[in-house]
Amino acid sequence: MKLFRIPALCLLAAVALLSAGADFFAPHDHSMQFRDHILEAPSRAFPLGTDELGRDRFSRLLHGTRTSLSCAPAAALAATLLAAAIGLAAGLCGGWVDAIATAITDLFLSLPWLFALLTLRALLPLNASSLTSIATLFGLLAAVGWAPGARIVRASVIDMRDAGPVLYARGYGCRSWRLVWIHILPNLRPVLSAQFWILVPVFLLTEANLGVLGLGIVEPTPSWGNLLAELQNYRRIPESPWILVPALLLILVVASLHFVVSERRTWE
Repeated sequence: MKLFRIPALCLLAAVALLSAGADFFAPHDHSMQFRDHILEAPSRAFPLGTDELGRDRFSRLLHGTRTSLSCAPAAALAATLLAAAIGLAAGLCGGWVDAIATAITDLFLSLPWLFALLTLRALLPLNASSLTSIATLFGLLAAVGWAPGARIVRASVIDMRDAGPVLYARGYGCRSWRLVWIHILPNLRPVLSAQFWILVPVFLLTEANLGVLGLGIVEPTPSWGNLLAELQNYRRIPESPWILVPALLLILVVASLHFVVSERRTWE
């Protein structure tokens, strides 16, 4: 596993650098249409060819990678913070607060959340802007992805609230906010970090699946999801194998995250 960690880190760093500098590295605007160069093969002007609208695939891949790699961690962070807040409230307060939080968590865990995402995303108007579709999609991902983390945080907080150091601090009159900030949250950092890094590849793959179904980010803003939608016409793959590049990049990024996160867990 350690042998793959350095190449995985290098790949992630290179992808992040290229996507962050998409405006600089992309040879064309991602929405510019070259009507005289529709469905062209890779060339010096178009490194990955053009799509059915004459748009440069390489430029769209860079901008789509930036969209996915920036929004998925943001949604994972929001879901992790929500899980921390609900888990802390349930574990510390107990009683009816714990009962309500547990019931809501169990409800979200029992939902077939992929189908719920499909339903909620399908309700979005077809003429919605790209920004609206991005905010809605990743907001929904954060809203349904917090439940597993909240259950783990709650269990960890219940174990810690009766621990010796916490009881000792309470006996000396430590206020609740200071108790949480000084004694509980630092011990929750490995749990929250693990939840965050688990959710990032999950959200990347979910956005890609929704994009293939036409329920991802709305054009003309590119993302891995709507780039992969081109693979629905699988008969074009043998004659245009370069359209597989977004799928290969997604696989490499998710696999690299797996190697890095697995190694990080062994260290912790």
